[in-house]
Amino acid sequence: MFDAADGTAFTHEQGARARKLFAAVVLAALDDAIADDKKYGNGPEQIARWARSRDGREVLSCAGIDPNERVVAGLMEFVAKGVRTSVALSREESERRAAAEAEAEAA
Repeated sequence: MFDAADGTAFTHEQGARARKLFAAVVLAALDDAIADDKKYGNGPEQIARWARSRDGREVLSCAGIDPNERVVAGLMEFVAKGVRTSVALSREESERRAAAEAEAEAA
């Protein structure tokens, strides 16, 4: 049967899976706000409204993100850039950004 260490490890693993699930919900909310920004022009306001709502604060907390105004400002800035989350998280985008920053420092 399970001993205490196995039970703790299982509980920790379940918590990590739950955090990943809620992080996916945050990414979906960002993608929705980006789509609305392109269509209606109100994406940053929409993500801010969601992040400040009770449900938004709960989802952010469950994802391991402290739902404070600094986070809301960061979410708004991300949506304003208009880069989809799948693109922003890709290796190619990271390499492109790093190359652009290196060129800016060299100039």
